Amino acid sequence: MKVAVKAPGRGLRMPAEWETHEATWLAWPHERSDWPGKFTPIPWVYGEVARHLSQRERVRLLVPSREAERAARRVFEKSGVNMAAVDFYLCPTNRSWTRDFAPIFVKRAADLLITNWKFNGWAKYANWKRDNQVPDFIARRLLLAQCKLDVVLEGGAIDVNGAGAMLATEECLLSDVQARNPGLSRRHLERVLSEYLGVKKVLWLGRGIAGDDTHGHVDDLARFTDPRTVVTVVEEDPSDENYRPLLDNLSRLRKMTDQDGQKLRVVKLPMPRPVWFSGQRLPASYANFYIANGLVLVPVFNDPADRVALNTLAKLFPDREVVGIYCRDLVLGLGTLHCMTQQQPR
Repeated sequence: MKVAVKAPGRGLRMPAEWETHEATWLAWPHERSDWPGKFTPIPWVYGEVARHLSQRERVRLLVPSREAERAARRVFEKSGVNMAAVDFYLCPTNRSWTRDFAPIFVKRAADLLITNWKFNGWAKYANWKRDNQVPDFIARRLLLAQCKLDVVLEGGAIDVNGAGAMLATEECLLSDVQARNPGLSRRHLERVLSEYLGVKKVLWLGRGIAGDDTHGHVDDLARFTDPRTVVTVVEEDPSDENYRPLLDNLSRLRKMTDQDGQKLRVVKLPMPRPVWFSGQRLPASYANFYIANGLVLVPVFNDPADRVALNTLAKLFPDREVVGIYCRDLVLGLGTLHCMTQQQPR
C-alpha cells in the first residue's frame, strides 16, 4: 500500500498527554442515535467535563450549527463553566468523538504541527465524511502546517509516552476485521508511525474489551502515566469474557521494555462490573481517563471499584487533581472521557 503525504514528517514527535496543553478539543453531542433512549443527560456530561477543564486550560468546542452553539452555551453557563476560557467553532460533524477524528498534534522542535490521518468511521459506520474533514478545518483556523496522510488512524488506537514508545493493539491496527488499512503490513505501519509521530517502538497488545465497537482501541486497555509506567486494566472474574484477553495483555506488558530497552513499570487497574443497557454490554473501563493540565478526569460508574481506580490513579498522578466523572450514561455511546477529548499541546 502506497502512503501519500503532503508534507515531510522528519523530526516530528507526538507529545505525551501529560505534557502541557494549550487547549482541549470537544465536539458538541448531537447524534442522538449514539445514545438511543438516553440522550437527555449527555450534554450535561459535556458541561461537567468542560467545567473542570475550563479552570485549567482552554476548551475549544466544535458545534454543528448556531442553534447548537446557543444550546451549548446554556448548558455550560448553568454548569458553572468558565466561559472566558471557551472558544466556539462552527464546524459540522457526524459524531462527537474528537479523540478519533480530530487531528493528532505533533511538534518539530518548538513548532506545533498537525498530522491529518484519514478517518473512515472505524471501518464500520457509513456517516463519517464530515468528521474526516475536521483536521483540515482546525489546521486552517489555527494556521498550522499539516502532514496529510493516506493512512487511517484514530487517536484512541494509540497511546504514547512522548519519548518514542507507543501502545497499540493487534486487534485494532492489524486485524482483517474492521480493517483500517487493508494491505498495509505491520512493518510498513510501524515505519509510518515512526516518521510522523516519532515512534521508536510499538508495544503490541492483543485484544480489546467486550462491547468496544472500535475493535480494540488501546485507550480502554492500557495507558502510559509517565515515560516508563503503564497502567493496564485487569478482570478478576475468570468467567467474564474480558478475563483472558486482559490477562494476556498484562503478561505481554510485564515482558516489555521501553524505547531504550528499560523494563516497564506495570500497574494494574480494576474493571467495573459489567455495564449493560437494553441487553447490550457497554465498554466501561477506567483506562479511558483524560490527562489535562493539573488534572485527571476518570470515568466512574457507581461501582465499588470506582474508589480503587481513583485511588490508584491518584498515586500515579500525585501532582494532579484526580476527579471522577459519572459516565454510566455516556458509555452508551460506546466511549467515555478519553474518547470525547483531544489535547492540543502548548
